[in-house]
Amino acid sequence: MAASISSSKSALKPEDVQIERTSLPCLEKGISELPTNVDIKKLMWKIDLHVVPVLCMLFLLAFLDRVNISNAALFGLREDLNLSSIQYSTALVIFFVPYVVFEIPSNILVKRLRPHIWLSLCMFFFGLITTLQGLTKTYSQILATRFFLGVFESGMFPACFFILSQWYRREESQKRFTFFFCSTNLAGAFGGLLASAIGEMDGVRGWRGWRWVFVIEGAATCVISIIWFFLIPDFPEAAKFLTEEERAVVTQRLRDDVGHSQEHHRIGMKDILDVFRDYKIFLGGFMYFGLIVPAYGYAYFSPTIIKDFGYGAIESQLRSVPPWACSFVFAMIIASISDHTKHRYLFTLGSALLGMVGYITLVCVHDKAHVHVRYFSLFLSAMGVYTSMPICIGWFNTNLAGHRRRAVGSAWQIGFGNMGGIIAAYIFPSKDGPRYTKGYIICIAFICLSMLASFSYLVGVTAENRRRDQMGGGEKELSGEEEEMLGDLHPAYRYIL
Repeated sequence: MAASISSSKSALKPEDVQIERTSLPCLEKGISELPTNVDIKKLMWKIDLHVVPVLCMLFLLAFLDRVNISNAALFGLREDLNLSSIQYSTALVIFFVPYVVFEIPSNILVKRLRPHIWLSLCMFFFGLITTLQGLTKTYSQILATRFFLGVFESGMFPACFFILSQWYRREESQKRFTFFFCSTNLAGAFGGLLASAIGEMDGVRGWRGWRWVFVIEGAATCVISIIWFFLIPDFPEAAKFLTEEERAVVTQRLRDDVGHSQEHHRIGMKDILDVFRDYKIFLGGFMYFGLIVPAYGYAYFSPTIIKDFGYGAIESQLRSVPPWACSFVFAMIIASISDHTKHRYLFTLGSALLGMVGYITLVCVHDKAHVHVRYFSLFLSAMGVYTSMPICIGWFNTNLAGHRRRAVGSAWQIGFGNMGGIIAAYIFPSKDGPRYTKGYIICIAFICLSMLASFSYLVGVTAENRRRDQMGGGEKELSGEEEEMLGDLHPAYRYIL
């Protein structure tokens, strides 16, 4: 493998108009040399239009259907189903059991069945399950629907990050990763607005407002999934919206950055186990795990927390919108700076510290005279946590190279990290309101865990880069197949910090 996969050598800048020649062979047989008449800026804009908005809408709907139970809770869900605080938390938790278990298998199916088939199918079924939640009448029924919602949503998040990582070079990826991830922010904002509007339907056809929240949002997802079957992008090697020349350019640019994609290599159990021999894989999981607890704690309980400030149900929904909107703008600004500087660690650290300040403020300020300070602290919490999360995911995912390591590594990080959702579901019991001191302290502790894991990962990749620099040309000769399978473990590869 040519040394050009090092981020410090032969790096092709996004604004370059002509493709740099390398000693790497073209991916597709029959192409002896790459085209030189492809405008990179126009090509990247074309990819952005076909890839990012489609995946953003997909995940926006997935996240909306996942957390709209928090909106439904304000419109009578718990009262109608006679749910205690613990039973409500259990309904939140059961979602994560299949969600965690099926993430790696789902990423393998994405690769085997092609993204547009697998993801649109999952999308239709989690929309259907969401609709059925609106018809539940007992505690056991809401548990069953939440369980199957977790089954069909398990593939959405890691698969989308996996797909994005196969389209963009590392120095141009963070803006796209953050924009995609901020679909959750948009879902939170849009969910509050939509729920406040749907809540006005309370009593229509004899249904409480919470039932309409599930039915309308779930049915819309089912309809959109049919359209998305034709819009969800596959991997670059098979993308129909690109010409043959453009596909060759995209694959060569990515190969220059991270080496051979291994797109045609089938992932088996041995491949999965081999990935877990790298300790950095586990650090990536803890980086995300530490942020999931405060993130889901905020997503699931912020409407209730705001209501405890003294607002009504509709006003609480509306006041939950601005923090999500501000976090979206802040996250995009930080991601753009991160891409410009080609650095990740300090940005994920700084954002996590901002989120910590928000939660510390909520612990320290709890009197009614300072309700505006408490409300502002929710802005800090959302802006910090929901900015740090996409950076740590993008940092970890784009440092992995090849379909095999990215498919398994991204699914592991998201799957393991989402176990934090189980913890988050229990940290804000209604008996702790309106102060919720225990919940805020737990959020602070997990942010510290994420920062520790991020620092450990920084130390690990820095040491590995230094070790490979010191090796110089002393590495052993590798066959072509061995080079392709190593991915980011190749001696010529350099991790970004």
